[in-house]
Amino acid sequence: MQFQQLQYFVAVAETRHFTRAAELVHVAQPSLSQQIKALERELGADLFLRARGNITLTDAGTALLPLARRILADADTARHEVQELAQLRRGRVRLGATPSLCTGLLPDVLRAFHDRYPGIRLLIEEGGSHDLVRELARGALDLALVVLPLPTPAPALTTVELLREDLVVVSSPEAPVPGRGGRVLEIAELEGERLVMFRHGYDLRELTVAACRSAGFEPDFAVEGGEMDAVLGFVRAGLGIAVVPRMVATRAGRGLRVTPLARPGLHRTIALAHRSDVAPPRAARELQRMLSNADPGGGRAVRPP
Repeated sequence: MQFQQLQYFVAVAETRHFTRAAELVHVAQPSLSQQIKALERELGADLFLRARGNITLTDAGTALLPLARRILADADTARHEVQELAQLRRGRVRLGATPSLCTGLLPDVLRAFHDRYPGIRLLIEEGGSHDLVRELARGALDLALVVLPLPTPAPALTTVELLREDLVVVSSPEAPVPGRGGRVLEIAELEGERLVMFRHGYDLRELTVAACRSAGFEPDFAVEGGEMDAVLGFVRAGLGIAVVPRMVATRAGRGLRVTPLARPGLHRTIALAHRSDVAPPRAARELQRMLSNADPGGGRAVRPP
């Protein structure tokens, strides 16, 4: 099995077209087809069902695809690691993070990293922890900031806790104070309040809905499906209230009323994760160090012993 054959196989699997795949990998279509056939002979199974204008994966092809993607991603990581020059003057870091952390923790750290290592490209992917764990497992990310506990079953990942963060309720200053108007808000007081809710797959959505159900009621959504900036904008416009990390509320500035939740409140633990079987590239390790030493803002840092 050759590395090049796996590249051609993934290209056909993703385009579902031999000619477009050949253009994608810059090779003549007959050469690509020959290599795919050679790979099928070596594996002893057809990888594609070939019908005119309709290329689909067989069961064998479906099984091979995630493995091939992972092999190619690992090789790509190795190539970038070897190509890095001294003093981290060239390279890249692929970092995943939940949108709330992209709004809160990351901007200052990434600015400091870029100032120190301007030749390193930073590739950022936003997503929920479930999506980021999947991308880590297939080798598409070097590091990811995720919310613990990890979804189960989880791949073999190494995680280091960075901070523990309180969640707070934000509302428009022009709207009535949520609940009974106290300085803190009980979870039960969210009953009857109109919530601006994040999209499915968002860690904050799952935390908020679970807390409401534990308190014995179903949350009432005024608007749902937004990302962090959209949710904050809807709250400022008076469409409803939202439960967000304290760090985000602190950095969002004017235009929001912030109400803490009564003890024990709601919290989340942020960890930095990478694959256990592959050491992060040198540049990623440096970013990891800077994230571990960052000021958590509205959170409480978890320092290693």
